[in-house]
Amino acid sequence: MSTELEQIWSHVKDKLVMAVDEPTYRVWLEPLRPHGFTSDRLTLEAHPQACGWIRERFGRLLHTCAAEALGLDIAVEVIPAAKLPMHSRRRGQGRATATAPSFPPTTTSPACAPEPPANPRLTFEHFVIGDCNRLAHAAALAVAELPGQAYNPLFICGPPGVGKTHLLRAIASLVLSHSPGLVVRSTTSETFTSEFQLALGEGRMDDFKARFRRLDVLLVDDVQFLERKARTEEEFFHTFNALHEAGAQLVLTSDRPPRDLQALEDRLRERFQAGLVADMQPPNLNTRMAILRKRAQHDGIELLDPLVLQTIARRIPHDVRALEGALIRVVAYGSLAGRPLTSDLVDEVINTLHPQPPSQPRSLTEIQAEACRHFGLSAEELLSPSRTVRIAWPRQVAMYLARELTDESLPAIGRHFGGRDHTTVMHACRRTEQKVLLDSTCRQTVDALRQQLQQSN
Repeated sequence: MSTELEQIWSHVKDKLVMAVDEPTYRVWLEPLRPHGFTSDRLTLEAHPQACGWIRERFGRLLHTCAAEALGLDIAVEVIPAAKLPMHSRRRGQGRATATAPSFPPTTTSPACAPEPPANPRLTFEHFVIGDCNRLAHAAALAVAELPGQAYNPLFICGPPGVGKTHLLRAIASLVLSHSPGLVVRSTTSETFTSEFQLALGEGRMDDFKARFRRLDVLLVDDVQFLERKARTEEEFFHTFNALHEAGAQLVLTSDRPPRDLQALEDRLRERFQAGLVADMQPPNLNTRMAILRKRAQHDGIELLDPLVLQTIARRIPHDVRALEGALIRVVAYGSLAGRPLTSDLVDEVINTLHPQPPSQPRSLTEIQAEACRHFGLSAEELLSPSRTVRIAWPRQVAMYLARELTDESLPAIGRHFGGRDHTTVMHACRRTEQKVLLDSTCRQTVDALRQQLQQSN
């Protein structure tokens, strides 16, 4: 396998890890192996028995993640391989191995708590420290070196894409390398909720409690999604208490500080605030440059033009994942087109997904008004509870552009769109981004509305 193919597949896997829960990734997607790559197709090998199921169940996901990782609208083909393991095994003290279900799968309830797939980049060594994240990094490192003794719980908060998950995985990696006898679980609130509901429905609550309460370290990403899930909140409250009283280390991340999680029960919010709350903010220009230099060094990317990284850093100001993704897209496009990496190439590539914003930010009211004009809706319709396609799609596009063209926070955008929750805005942005990647008509619609907003500036 070529080094270039390995790097391409590594970038796609980074997206897949974030898109599905841990057991699903471990059983179905991690065993895939890259077979070949051309300008319009990525070919993957799968176990012969799994090929059909993977194509049917994960075909669209593979396409979306590959397009997002590479910045290219390429096809993903899954072919059978003669000798490919059905699953990967990870051995560790006090930890069982994951096994693959039969074909086709039924609801699975793994008796173990599989660790998320190891990502060699999500360590403290690869984390770039700046004023925006210095406290969170120092606290995370202290927790990893002295679990249960430094800050307990540690609550890391900040907007999406600033490195919260990176710190969470770095803690897990350091704890397991220094203290392999400890039992560590890194999960998300969504996975916790899914496993709890499955255990409740199948009458296996004792197994569930054993998996989550016999730990030395529990790391939970995106706890804001526990809001408005009464039974899950209650179970997490008891899990939190049991672990804390036993001296286990708890680390939680959220897109907001505990005081802003108003939909959570007071008793749970109080426990989140009882330890150290470490805030993270989007990186400044110097930090973004350092992140790009480290990524380029890690991937062995030779940059002859010093303006390349600076141009990317200036164009992608908020999201670290988007920042690194932009570098990947530029390098991939340059390699496939046989063009040198220059600042002009950066502008050309990034303009397809991150067009230049207008010279002055648009207001939310202006974006809503232009969306209504473009789609032929009234303001009342745009902000109404209606979920019909005629109204929901324009609303999602308007939220997506509001996120892109203004400095407003997700909660602020949600409030301006009829008092909606910030998670609704996040969903709208993701849905719009997926449609832009996969549907040329949707892409043209969004581009036209964006251009109109810029020209009316």
